[in-house]
Order: sequence, then structure tokens, then C-alpha cells
Amino acid sequence: MNLENNKYQNLIHQIGELFKSGRQRAIQSVNTVLVQTYWEIGHYIVEFEQQGNERAEYGTQLFERLSKDLTLQYGKGFSRSNLLYMRKLYLSFQISETLSHLLTWSHYFEILKADSDLEISFYSKQCEIEKWSVRELKRQMRSSLFERIALSKDKQGVLELAKNGHSIEKPEDILKDPFVLEFLKIPEQYQYLESDLEENIISNLQQFIMEMGKGFAFIGRQYRMSIGGKHFRLDLLFYHRILKCFVLIDLKRGEIDHQDIGQMNLYLNYFKKEEATEGDNEPVGIILGAHKNQILVEYATDSISNKILLSKYQLYLPNKEQIQEQLEKLIYD
Repeated sequence: MNLENNKYQNLIHQIGELFKSGRQRAIQSVNTVLVQTYWEIGHYIVEFEQQGNERAEYGTQLFERLSKDLTLQYGKGFSRSNLLYMRKLYLSFQISETLSHLLTWSHYFEILKADSDLEISFYSKQCEIEKWSVRELKRQMRSSLFERIALSKDKQGVLELAKNGHSIEKPEDILKDPFVLEFLKIPEQYQYLESDLEENIISNLQQFIMEMGKGFAFIGRQYRMSIGGKHFRLDLLFYHRILKCFVLIDLKRGEIDHQDIGQMNLYLNYFKKEEATEGDNEPVGIILGAHKNQILVEYATDSISNKILLSKYQLYLPNKEQIQEQLEKLIYD
């Protein structure tokens, strides 16, 4: 009887998995058809404008009239804003094959709010790579992810970033400057301790890992090391499955100084000899501080063979206008 029951339960499981898979494919198919349909509607609108029937400007009455007439005949889905974004969808992806079958109209609606073609291209590609939900996409756009990564590259690197998204190929690729930790909800003027910062990160670990980027697997906090009869504790320890190495993170409430760099170098040497196993690449250290003195950092890291990365963090969303201005100087100067 137990054998028969196990076979029956296996049948239930197989049917359930098949049903869930089929339902997911059906939903994906509907999303793909909807995005393609909206792209074609945008194409019709642009063709109508280019034939001289209507000037290609938002100030005209075309979209108000279209919205009213289409809603009257076909129901919801034809608001003025939706129609404007259908038009922008076509103009931004004039080859329909460049549309992703993994992104919904809700994804594209958010992506098309970006100010430049470079941003639109980046967020559509990165959203596909990272499999972001719409909520996570909104958060990444609000945090100016594209600009933060782009400012660490040269002009050609920015163009590649927009075209292909952000891929992790070397340790420097995991660094953003600054890291934005607004989800911790620590008031900017609050006199917090490093332990408070760590505690908040652990309480919001999923969001912290999303901010860090793809490939991070959490191992532990306050990781204990015994070196030369003394005990040390690392704030946060991760393993990066793409780089195949340990990533050590030390948190600093204030400015990063030379002693912090020396301490991280000690930790990395310990991990190379005591923790790394066959197949692991050399560990990477990241020191996150509220401030960093660039000249001091340059001298403190000179001649150190270990990979130590330093970055600022901030507890609020960056000023998008200022960061875009910096990026434009990089691209156009």
C-alpha cells in the first residue's frame, strides 16, 4: 500500500509541476503578445505622424482623441500615458526582435521613463539578466544604478554597458561608488554605530544583496578568525559564485583610513592560507565607509597585492540630476 501511495503522490507531483510550468508559459506568452501588440500600435502612431497627418509632438490633440475613441470602443488600456509609452516603445526599439520576451509591459512602462536611450538600453538588458521584478526595477532606477556603474568606466565602456548590461568578469565589476543603502531607513543625521549598520543590513539582507549585485551568497556575520593567538571578527562574509572567491566586507561608520586597509589585508592573507580550497580564486576585500580620502587610499593600497576595493555608502538616494551631469561630461567632453 505504501508503494502504491508513493507512486500516486509522485503522479500528483508530476501533474502539479507540469501544470505550473504550463501556466507560467501561458502567462509569458500573453505578456509577449501584449508587448508586441503595443509595439505595433506605437508603430502605427509614428507612421500616422510621419505621413503629415499629425505633428510628432506631445502637445497635440492626437493622444487625447485616440485615448477617448479607443477606450470607448475597446475598454481599458488606452490611457493617454499608455499611448505615449507605446509610441516611445517603438521609437526606442525599432527592431521588434530586440524586445525581450522575459519582460512584461509593466517592466517596459518603467524602463521607458528613463531620460536617455543609453539608460533605456541598459535597464532593459539588465532587467532581463537579473530577472528583476517591477518593484526591484523601480528601486534600481531610483538609485541611479546605470549612472553609478557608468561613472567607473570610460566612454567606450559606457556604450558597452548600455548595449550589453553589466556583467561580472573581474573583482572591480562588483564595485559601485557609492553603494546606496536607503532601504535601511537610517535617518541621515542619526548617530548610528557600526553595529547598528551591520544589524540593519542583516535585517534587510535580501535588499543588500540585490544592491551588491548578482552572484553574492551570504555566509555569515562577525566571522571569527584566530591569527597569531589573537581573535578578529569580520563584519560580513560572502562567497561570489561567478568570481568563485570569498568576498570579505568591513563596514566603517566614518572615513576609511590606512589602518582599515591594513586590517583588511591581514584578513585576506588569512583567507588565502586558511579558508580557500581547491578551485577558489583569491579572496576580495571590500571596505564600505561613509567617506574616503582618495590620496590616503592611493598611498595605503600601493604595493598591496591583495584585491582591496574601497567604496562609499550613502543612506539616501543620490541626486539624479547631479550624477547625470557627471556622466554627460564623461561621455561628451
